[in-house]
Amino acid sequence: MRYLFVHQNFPGQFLHILRYLHRQGGHEIVFISEANEGALPGVRRVIYKPTRQPGDTTHPSLRELELALGRAEAVARTANTLRNNLGYVPDVIIGHHGWGELLNIGDVYPGVPVLGYFEFFYHADRYDVGFDPEFPARPELAAQVRLKNAVNLLALNLPGFGQTPTEFQRNTYPDWARRRIALLHEGVDLDLCKPDRQVARKPVEINGVVIAPQDKLVTFVSRDLEPYRGFHSFMRALPRILDERADARVILVGGDGVSYGTRPAAGTWREVMLQELGDRIDLSRVHFVGKVEYARFRVLLQRSDAHVYLTYPFVASWSLREAMATGCAIVGSRTAPVEEFIEDGRTGRLVSFLSPVEIADGVLELLEDRKLAQRLRKNARLKAEASLSLDDYLHNYDALIQDIVK
Repeated sequence: MRYLFVHQNFPGQFLHILRYLHRQGGHEIVFISEANEGALPGVRRVIYKPTRQPGDTTHPSLRELELALGRAEAVARTANTLRNNLGYVPDVIIGHHGWGELLNIGDVYPGVPVLGYFEFFYHADRYDVGFDPEFPARPELAAQVRLKNAVNLLALNLPGFGQTPTEFQRNTYPDWARRRIALLHEGVDLDLCKPDRQVARKPVEINGVVIAPQDKLVTFVSRDLEPYRGFHSFMRALPRILDERADARVILVGGDGVSYGTRPAAGTWREVMLQELGDRIDLSRVHFVGKVEYARFRVLLQRSDAHVYLTYPFVASWSLREAMATGCAIVGSRTAPVEEFIEDGRTGRLVSFLSPVEIADGVLELLEDRKLAQRLRKNARLKAEASLSLDDYLHNYDALIQDIVK
C-alpha cells in the first residue's frame, strides 16, 4: 500500500506504526512534516514550511487558528507537488487533526480515506479549565476556549475517519462526533518496559545522580515541570516525605518549559516552587535531572520505589503507560485520565491532585508497606500486559486501516 502521514513534528504519534509498516515490507511511506532531524528506515520525508504567520493586528484568540490555516495551505501545496510532479497518490492518509494540517488535504486527494487523530475537545466549564483553584479561569477564557475548538470542528465536518487512544479523550467530544472516532488504545513495548528489581541491588546513576541500594527512590516524570502535571502539588508534598523518611531520595525528570497552561509571571515553575519551599526541602536529596535518555529513563522506572503521576483532567502522558508496564508502584491523581488506567488499591494508589497531604500519604504508604507495593507492582504489570500491549495496538491499528481502505 501507499501511505501518506502528516504531522508537523515528525514522527509525532506515529513512531510505532511507521516501524511496524516498514517491518511488514512492500509499502511506500511518505511523511509530510516541518523540518527536524528525525529519520526512520523506509520513510521518505517531505518538508513543508508555512509561509504565513499571524500579523500584529490578528485577534489573540485567532492566532492559533491562523497558524493552523497556514499549515493546511503549506501541506496542501506540498501534497500537490507530490501528486503532480512525482505521481504519488496514497491509498490512505494518516495524520493529527490538532495542527490543522489535514484541513485541505482532501482537495488534493479527493476520495482518498483520511484517518485523523483526535486528541482533545476543549470545554470552558469542565476538565482542565477551572480544575485547579490556584489558577482560576479568567472571565475572557470561555471565548478563547471555544475558539480553540475551531480546527476540531472543521475536521469533524470533513469526510474521513477518526481515532483517539482513551475513553476519556473520546468523551471530551460532543455526542454527535463520537461515532466518528474509533477507540484505539496506544500500546507500550512490554519487552523494553518491564520490571527488573535486580536494578535495586546495586548503585544506579541517572544524569550524574547516584542512587544507592539502601535509598528509597521517589520518582516524578513529566515532559515539563508544570502545574498541569501536578508539579506544584508534588513539590509541596516533599517536605513531609523527606522529614518522615531519612532514606528517601527524589528524582524529577522534565524540562523547565511549559507544554500546557501558562508560564509563571517570572522564571520557571521549578524556580517558583523552590522559592516557595525554601529550606523546607533538602536539595541534597531532591534532584532535578532534566531530560533523560530513554534507556536510562527505563532504568529509573525499574529502580523506583514509589512513582508519582499527577495530571489535570487532560491527555494522559505516555510515561504513565510505561510506568505501569515497568511494574512501578504508582501514586496517581484521582482524575479521569488516570482512573482509566489505575484502580485504587489494585494497580496503584489514587489520591487528590490538589492535596499535598494525600500525595505524601500515598508515597509514604508505599515506602513503608512492602507487601502492598509488591502487589501493586505485580498488578500494574498484569494490567499493562492485558490492555497496553504494543503488539495488540499495532494489530488493531492495521485492522482499522484495512477496514477504512476497503
